[in-house]
Amino acid sequence: MISRRTKIHTVVFVALASSGVCYVGAKYAGLEGLVRDTSYTVSMELADSGGIFTNAEVTYQGVTVGRVGELRPTDEGVTVDLVIDNDAEEIPADGLRADVKNLSIIGEPYVDLTAPTGADGPALAEGSVIEASQTTTPVAPAVLLSGLNGLLDSVPQDSLSMVLDELDTAFSGTGPDLARLLDNTSVLVESANDVLPETIRLIRDGATVLRTQNDSSNSIRSFSKDLRALAGELESSDPDLRRVISAGPTLAEQALALLEESGPGLGQLVADLLTTGRLAEPRNAALRQLLIAYPMLARATYSAVPGDGTVHFGLVLNAFDPLPCTRGYETTVRRPGTDTTDVPVNPAATCAEPRGSAIAVRGSQNAPRAGVPSAAEATAGGASASAQPRISPELLTELQRLMSQAAPLLVTDPVQILEAR
Repeated sequence: MISRRTKIHTVVFVALASSGVCYVGAKYAGLEGLVRDTSYTVSMELADSGGIFTNAEVTYQGVTVGRVGELRPTDEGVTVDLVIDNDAEEIPADGLRADVKNLSIIGEPYVDLTAPTGADGPALAEGSVIEASQTTTPVAPAVLLSGLNGLLDSVPQDSLSMVLDELDTAFSGTGPDLARLLDNTSVLVESANDVLPETIRLIRDGATVLRTQNDSSNSIRSFSKDLRALAGELESSDPDLRRVISAGPTLAEQALALLEESGPGLGQLVADLLTTGRLAEPRNAALRQLLIAYPMLARATYSAVPGDGTVHFGLVLNAFDPLPCTRGYETTVRRPGTDTTDVPVNPAATCAEPRGSAIAVRGSQNAPRAGVPSAAEATAGGASASAQPRISPELLTELQRLMSQAAPLLVTDPVQILEAR
């Protein structure tokens, strides 16, 4: 006869066992879904399965939110059903990424859902589809092993043996030093942690530098190409460069001997050249024009006088364009060109046309000057030096007399000019 107490214990045990079985079945066997709707299904399109299987975990931001359901092959790849728990956090659909990953090196694939921080918009719901462009799968082991095998086959065995021998030579006997280096890495990590804000700012600013380098990639490629050409030229000129380098000490000794022998004279020469340079600096434009025109003049001279007793040249008259200057010469007494008698010089004659006049303005006072002219210095008598004639009347009279004597020697007859040709 079973006692009342035994019956009560049996009923309590059966009730507790039934509750435990129901809880385990609901939590771990998914029997709760047979009673009520506790999840919703989302479809995920994959180019290949990536090793995923039914009942694998589905996580969102690292937290388990569901399980993998049925896998169905399609023409484009595989469609995977993701069964998401209703009580899980809402998962935004905008910007969502679904990646098939492995928990460890031995496999254990799972689906990891991630969304941008602060993502807003509609959440995943029953029937939502995650496109293939939003998914990634791990590299297949066969592809990985094939790539590793190709990489190993591409390494020359002789070079690899040499590298290993060199590494053995480099690290042989450095065990204590390496141990001390590893022991001090904690100090290095602490120092790096102290300057973490500066390091983050450096990395952030480095993006700007790298972006600038990317924008200048064409120039960098061109520079590298030119540098390679320069290196090639240097390589081809290696014997000449070696001769120059070997002759360098001798040349330096000779230059030193020249400096010692010249002494103060060389310094005086450099000082004088400095003065000359200061005089020539404001006249750079005129000197440049002279250096440009002189070779053309020399070349034209050889063409005009070929050395065969003839002269080749062309005469272009530019009469009255512009008109000659006559203003300021009113006090000059005019006379025929055949009159060769001596007459006094008129020092007051000068072109009185203003600068910018359409008439040809004559006179050295109108010639363009280089730089800013300095003020005229006063003479001993108190008058300005510019007020005195630049050429004395006596010198002008002597020059006129010499020109009068040379006038009969000049050829002025056109017929004689043609006969000379």
